[in-house]
Amino acid sequence: MRQFPLFLNLEGRTVIIVGHGPAADAKRRLYERAGAVVTDNANASDAALAIVAHEDDELARISARDLKARGLLVNVVDRPELCDFTTPAIVDRDPVTVAIGTGGASAGLAKALRQRIEAMLPAGLGQLATDLYAAREHIRAHWPDAADRRRAIDAALSEGGPLDPGGTAHDVAAWLVGGNAAVETGLHVIALTGPDPDDLTLRTARLLGQADRVYHDAGVGNAVLERARADAERIEGAPPEALLAGLSLYLQRAP
Repeated sequence: MRQFPLFLNLEGRTVIIVGHGPAADAKRRLYERAGAVVTDNANASDAALAIVAHEDDELARISARDLKARGLLVNVVDRPELCDFTTPAIVDRDPVTVAIGTGGASAGLAKALRQRIEAMLPAGLGQLATDLYAAREHIRAHWPDAADRRRAIDAALSEGGPLDPGGTAHDVAAWLVGGNAAVETGLHVIALTGPDPDDLTLRTARLLGQADRVYHDAGVGNAVLERARADAERIEGAPPEALLAGLSLYLQRAP
């Protein structure tokens, strides 16, 4: 991972955009859509970010240098080597936002990926996120233990689950009423077929995203292990006979 993705709250904050033309106009529309107050005053003292959209290479370099000297993070349009950050292609299902970045390598590729993801995500996805946020206290009351709560939500949002994001009807209240559906726990032994994470079955990929602990043979590579939850324990070796509560996987090296 060459760049760290994060989402900024820009509502009411100042963003400097210097330059003219279609690129500058597009950036202005994008940041105003996020609630930013856009200015072309390069000396604005309260700016959070700066965008340089000059077509002239030398002018772009000078502007970027001067803005960075003030401690600002700077994006220089079409010049990734001068950028502190890049602007991703965005799928907007407010408040759900999907950002696709290529580190400035290819805006065209990011756009193509965005278009594919757009077709996969229903328009009502944002309402599901809003309903889950509104129900958070009820969810905590229903599953007081954090691990149980996470597993219940994972199960509800899984493919075919009552809150499957790919569906079109999401009734969070009804899910809570009948929220005692079985949640996968225990140990699942997975015999890998190869070192390529693209060869993982959908079930294995789903379990990796849910497991609390991932036991693995010494030969299992990082490319597969990185598909696990970031906060999941990764333990080299076979699992013990007595397992802790929750969901564990044992990834066995491909023959």
